Amino acid sequence: MDAGEVRAARRGSPPAPQDAPLPAPDETQAQLLVSAAVASALVIALLIIWKLVQSRKSSRRAVLLVGLSDSGKTLLFVRLLTGSFQNTQTSITANSALHRVKNDKNVDVTLIDLPGHESLRLQFLDRFKAAARAVVFIVDSVAFQREMKDVAEFLYQLLIDNTLLKNAPPLLIACNKQDVTMAKSSKLIQQQLERELNTLRVTLSAAPSILDGASSGSASQLGKKGKEFDFSQLPMKVEFVECSARGSKGEEGDADIEELEKWLAKIA
Repeated sequence: MDAGEVRAARRGSPPAPQDAPLPAPDETQAQLLVSAAVASALVIALLIIWKLVQSRKSSRRAVLLVGLSDSGKTLLFVRLLTGSFQNTQTSITANSALHRVKNDKNVDVTLIDLPGHESLRLQFLDRFKAAARAVVFIVDSVAFQREMKDVAEFLYQLLIDNTLLKNAPPLLIACNKQDVTMAKSSKLIQQQLERELNTLRVTLSAAPSILDGASSGSASQLGKKGKEFDFSQLPMKVEFVECSARGSKGEEGDADIEELEKWLAKIA
């Protein structure tokens, strides 16, 4: 092989492979320390956020009882506290008391019975909503068909309130007076409320009214835009139960509020 062939062979040959240099021990240790520090900082930040959320939640100990007048809020309030029947009258101020929930935690919540009169209910809701750990919206299951629009309007105002949307307290819709034969079921009440709230949302978006600003700090959108409204679209968990503050045996018997008490034990 002459010199020209040797040079051509050399030009066509690939370069000999070389191993990548290993990082120095000090450099590797420094990288590990940085990674550990970043991970530790992330864990600490997450713990701080979790503690802030928990402390904010634990500071809200009130369970608000809301609804229209004559829905049975005050009797339900009395039954939860004492277990006994008591004749009540329409409230013009809030009633509050500590209630020990029936669970293994032995914790107390503050039950607050808010007036249901149209001229008072939003005023008292504004006063106590920031402290709400949970909300019980009480519906008269017997008069529901007649009062459906009023119930939906009040519930709409509650559901678009910015404070409640931000804190997202669990919401229980308690279908009261189930001891009466003509009472509507919780399933029917849920279906009709969803339909009525959807109609109300469409109406108000086309022609805004005083409902949109009746409660301070209210938002304008309920549920998901472009979809038929249902309660699963809300940031708070919404549940329905059937109950009777009076009870099936009347004034001498016990109230039928077991499902309500279970729910209180769960959210406490």
